[in-house]
Amino acid sequence: MNKIRVHIEDIGGKIAKQDERYVVKDNTALKNLVVSSTALNPGKHTSGHRHAGQEEVYYFITGSGRMQLDDDMFDFTAGDVILIADDVFHKVYAGDDGAYFVCVFDGSRNH
Repeated sequence: MNKIRVHIEDIGGKIAKQDERYVVKDNTALKNLVVSSTALNPGKHTSGHRHAGQEEVYYFITGSGRMQLDDDMFDFTAGDVILIADDVFHKVYAGDDGAYFVCVFDGSRNH
């Protein structure tokens, strides 16, 4: 089995999405999991979405802001890990310092 090593600040892969809000990169080197990073600009937010049949883990590396899971809103800071269950709506709102987070999800990108 080949080992693939990446750094938390650059997970490798290719740009999946990019606009004035953020840059999203996906590393699809594994068969069943995608490792994705999002550099969210200050005061911006993700589109928000849900996935039927797909769980996610978000690990906030830098920055702070607010996270929405369905109807719940809460603050996050660097170092927080958020577990997102199957079919839960989720959206990230960056604070004044922006936010950089890495997420891992099973399967292919469907958002």
